[in-house]
This record gives sequence, structure tokens and C-alpha cells, in this order.
Amino acid sequence: MNKNAAPEDVESGEHERTGTVWTATAHIVTAVIGSGVLALAWSVAQLGWVAGPLALAGFACVTYYTSTLLANAYRAPHPVTGTRNRTYMDAVRSYLSPREVFMCGIAQYVNLWGTMVGYTITATISMVAIRRSDCIHRNGAGAGVRCDNTSATVLMLAFSIVQVVLSQFPGLEHITWLSVVAAVMSFAYSFIGLGLSVAEWVSHGGHLSGRIQGTTAASSSKKLWNVLLALGNIAFAYTFAEVLIEIQDTLKPSPPENKTMKKAAMYGIGATTIFYISVGCAGYAAFGSDAPGNILTASGLGPFWLVDIANMCLILHLIGAYQVYAQPIFATMERWISSRWPEAKFINSAYTVSVPLIQRGSVTVAPYKLVLRTVIVVATTVVAMMIPFFNAVLGLLGAFSFWPLTVYFPISMHIAQEKITKGGRWYLLQGLSMVCLMISVAVGIGSVTDIVDSLKVATPFKTVS
Repeated sequence: MNKNAAPEDVESGEHERTGTVWTATAHIVTAVIGSGVLALAWSVAQLGWVAGPLALAGFACVTYYTSTLLANAYRAPHPVTGTRNRTYMDAVRSYLSPREVFMCGIAQYVNLWGTMVGYTITATISMVAIRRSDCIHRNGAGAGVRCDNTSATVLMLAFSIVQVVLSQFPGLEHITWLSVVAAVMSFAYSFIGLGLSVAEWVSHGGHLSGRIQGTTAASSSKKLWNVLLALGNIAFAYTFAEVLIEIQDTLKPSPPENKTMKKAAMYGIGATTIFYISVGCAGYAAFGSDAPGNILTASGLGPFWLVDIANMCLILHLIGAYQVYAQPIFATMERWISSRWPEAKFINSAYTVSVPLIQRGSVTVAPYKLVLRTVIVVATTVVAMMIPFFNAVLGLLGAFSFWPLTVYFPISMHIAQEKITKGGRWYLLQGLSMVCLMISVAVGIGSVTDIVDSLKVATPFKTVS
């Protein structure tokens, strides 16, 4: 029996589970569709008409299959009658060794922090795009070069100041309205991007001849790195395994949570894949090999005001999404500090502050939390300024998180849960894990190589889309 799981009597207490297949599907779609969708047109442009959609479908199939395995690990030792695991690490702790629990923690928290870096870069790119678009609109198309000189440093600092303020809320339960706004904004900019890409394609006659050049203009080595980055971007776009257990923990116990979660995963990943293929192919059809790393920064994409709205929606989404990834890091660091220095006066001091726009009306502010959270946000901003490369960072995040969190741990827990011994099925599962590992390693090498090459010629603290 898992000693770390939540007690069953929380059913009628602090953690009421009322979720259904449809609420779980909504959570999955909200978690999966994010800034990664903006890189799909570029990714399909690197892979081509055949390999691009196939890669999207392939990652979807792997993600769905491993999601069904992870859904079974929600309870231990039996997937229906076992004790609940309320977090991903609890599930790993129930089935695997302490060493693997430690590895899971490293993978999770590095991915969370890396996503914060990626979101800082993405939000800054959108702010730069808005400023550039407005500059050209005011001064005419001939002012393009002058408008390209927009400094991203001040805009990145502005985004980070907002995050420093929001980070002082004790947890997401105090700012649920922000998560709701972020979810709505993610759908808004995704559908605007899709609509503008289709309109751009139709404006050129709605045919492909003369528009699609592939990546033949790039050198062989550059093309290889771009292909690997494209695979990393697609892997990042499907990342949601680290929150699957938490989503499943919201479901009603009847029917069994694992059955409900498997249906939700099928519906959520299926809908997302159709949308991803539409966005990627529409952007490729509209811009060919010139498809930008971030579709919302494409030159001549629709009326400037609509593009500005899409970029603003993206910024608002990232403001909320940043906190979703930051709050678990804050909580873990604060628990560690409190246990390390339990008697320290500075750590135990706290003040109550009235805040009118939150559900509870007031928050408790601890000075050490104020300092710690500010330092984490500042460190994130500094790293984002040092490596401001949108596609390369997304590719690196996809490479680092896809294999361990989406593939390795779900398969390893499934083998432990079902007590699968070496044989045909065991070798198939391990073979799938090894193939995904090799893809992740190759993508990681490609991403790091691209970052290193870009740093040689890039202007420090200037974002690159």
C-alpha cells in the first residue's frame, strides 16, 4: 500500500472529485494547446508534406498510448481498487525505486523551469511583434528597417515584473480567474493563427505550386539541425504527461478513473492532433519554406490589428501559464527551506495583506517567500535574455521532457504494475522506450548545437523568433 497517497476520506472533505470525461478532456486540451502550436508551421516546413503530418500523428499515437499506461498508475497496486496517487511523483514512488523517483523529480522540475524560460522568450517575441507592427502601420512599409531595431530587453523586463507581482500570491487557488483567462486566450490566438494562415493561402490562389520550396535552400547540416528542432518542437507541443495524474485526481470514482481518463486522453489528443495538423499544414501552405518559427511573427500575415490581437492573447495566456509552471517550483523550494531551517525567525515571519481582486480577499505574505520567488523569476529572466531563441529552446524542452515523462516512467510503471517479465511484450515496450530515447537525444544534440551556433552571431539580449 502506498503510504504517500492521500487518504480516501478526502472524497467528502478538502478534495471533492466531481470530474467527468468531458471536464478531463477540457483540461487535457487546455494543457496541451499552448505556445508550442505557434511553431508547427515552421516544423512542418522543415519536415515536408509527408513527414510533417506523419510526425505529428506519430507523436500523438505514442503520447496517447503512454497516457493510457500512466492512467493505470493513478492507483497502486491495482489500477481500479488500489490506493490513489495524487501526483506524478507519488505514482513513480509507488512503483519504482528511490533513484527513479529522484530522476523523475529532476526531469519534472527542470522541465517546469525550462518552460518558464520558454514562455518568457515567447511573450517577449509577441510584444516585439506588436510594437514593430504598430511602428510600420504609423510610418509606412518603408520604415521596416527602423522598426526592426526594437529592443526586447525592456519588454522582457516588463513581463518579468508582472510575474514577480503574480508570484507573491501563495498559490493558484488565489488567482483561478487568471487560469480561466489564460485558457480562453490560448484558444483565441490559436484559432486566429489558423484563420490568418488559411486566408493567406487563399489569397495566393489556394494552390501549392510555387509556394512550397521545402528546405532545399539550407545546407545539409543546417537542414539536419532544423529537422531535429522540428521534432523537438512537436514533442514539446504534445507535452502534458506531468499533469495527467493531477487531472485524473479530479475525476469521480465511478466509473473507474482509469477508464474515464483513457477516453478523455483519446478525445483530447485526437482533437488536438487534428487541430495541430491543420495549423501546421495551413501555415506551410501559406508561407512555404519561409514559414517563421512563430507563425504570429510572419510578415504580411493578415490585417495588423488582428495579428496584434492574437499576439496580445498569447501574452495574456503566457502570463497565466507561467504561474501554472512556477507555483510548483515555489512550493517545493519553500517546503525544503522550511524543513531545513524550521526555527529561523526570517522564515517564520508573515504578514496579512488585503487584496480586493482575489477570491479570499486577503493573502499572507512571508518576507522570505517574497525574496525567494523574486530571485527565481529574475534568474529565469536572465537565462531567457542569454538564450532568446524560440525554436531552439522549445526543441530542447521537448527533447528533455518527452522521453522521461511521457515514455520512460509510464512504461516502467506499467511493467512493474503488470509484473511483465522478459519476453515478447517486455521487449516491445523497451524497444518503444529506446526509440523515443534516441529521438530525444538526437533532438537534444540538434537543439544545443543550434543554440551554440546562434550564440556565435546573435546580439546579446535580443530575441530571435
